[in-house]
Amino acid sequence: MLRKIIRIDEEKCNGCGACASACHEGAIDMVNGKARLTRENYCDGLGDCLPTCPTGAISFEMREAPAYDEAAVKAAQAKKGVHGCPGAAARMIERTGEAPTQPMESRLGNWPVQLKLAPIGAPVFDGADLLIAADCTAYAYANFHRDFIRGRVVLVGCPKLDMVDYSQKLLAIIRDNDVRSVTVVRMEVPCCGGLENAAKRALLLSGKNIVLRVVTVKTDGQLAGA
Repeated sequence: MLRKIIRIDEEKCNGCGACASACHEGAIDMVNGKARLTRENYCDGLGDCLPTCPTGAISFEMREAPAYDEAAVKAAQAKKGVHGCPGAAARMIERTGEAPTQPMESRLGNWPVQLKLAPIGAPVFDGADLLIAADCTAYAYANFHRDFIRGRVVLVGCPKLDMVDYSQKLLAIIRDNDVRSVTVVRMEVPCCGGLENAAKRALLLSGKNIVLRVVTVKTDGQLAGA
């Protein structure tokens, strides 16, 4: 079948193995010191591995490839004692102290916020500081409205659940409107790499010199590097 799948340029690959570690499906192996897509039917085409590559050796391509075999991936993960995507691992997060009682005002200034639903030509995009957020981030980070939504136009998505490449939609929004800046807020889990990569690809293809900021939220609700 014709589908989107990753391509690894072995000439650019420096053998660091970051992509193999990031691919929780197990589609990539290190062979003779180079990353190689050894199981095409394990590649879901979301590109979790792309943002981890320090040399830009990984890209997407449309070509004939076996269909993504989720059952085979899960069977292989179970054999290794791995239970699915690390971002879906259940855990309890202990909180100390009392939650503030003062109500917080919403900072949301646009609708719809779902990336799949947002109209490309909406007037709100002209002159906008764009916020592209993984949908879990607003739940994980308590001050999301204050620190990220205020003064920005919001687009929300999850590449793992939507099973879509957002780069073409983002490219159209950025290309056809006067977007001033782009902020990506993602979770630390690997599947959020697809959202970050889509934003980077859209900016690159647009040919515009727009400032990009990427912020990572950890699963305990803290900002990475804070």
